[in-house]
Amino acid sequence: MRQTTGMGDVRDERRKGIEPMGWSDFHRRRATMERALTAARHTEGNRIPFDRIAGAREDFGTEEGLLLALQHRWWQILTGHLRAEVAGPEDADTVPGDDSTECEDHVDAVSRAWRAAVRRHPALHAVVSANVERFPSLRRAHDAELRMLALVSGLAEPHEPDDEVVGVGATLVALFHERALAEASDPGSCPAAEPVAQWLRRLAPTG
Repeated sequence: MRQTTGMGDVRDERRKGIEPMGWSDFHRRRATMERALTAARHTEGNRIPFDRIAGAREDFGTEEGLLLALQHRWWQILTGHLRAEVAGPEDADTVPGDDSTECEDHVDAVSRAWRAAVRRHPALHAVVSANVERFPSLRRAHDAELRMLALVSGLAEPHEPDDEVVGVGATLVALFHERALAEASDPGSCPAAEPVAQWLRRLAPTG
């Protein structure tokens, strides 16, 4: 089974501050993360007031450790939705390429999975997204997420340059955001079965 490029590195990053633990430790750390998300809602730019979060230093050591744990939680949620819709990152080899008519179905499935994850965990997604550039480890984790979305959607291939694959993933996420905003402002503006070809044309080079 192929390992998606960069996935090993990002898993190593996520393991920082995520050590094996018992159930009591797990629930205590989860409660600390929830307190951090609640506090971040009241700060500018969804920043976590780390020193004011009870248990944050004891459970995660540093703000980076806490943010990596939150990013890891987001990753678990997103990949869970992806598996329910189409495939997980380990299945990217079986996803049809962008010259296949099945690719459109995969883009729709990835869109549904991503938007469902954001809709059900808005605070978590907001904090993770807002802090991507704070630490190199978070940037690498975010790039791995974009890479996974591009591969699972079938719009990129594992052998393509990493920066190009990440760019495709970033474009996909921008489109997902655009559709989510349109649906929020005017629920009738985005038909549930909007042709994916319209999305694919936006990804095509215009030059």
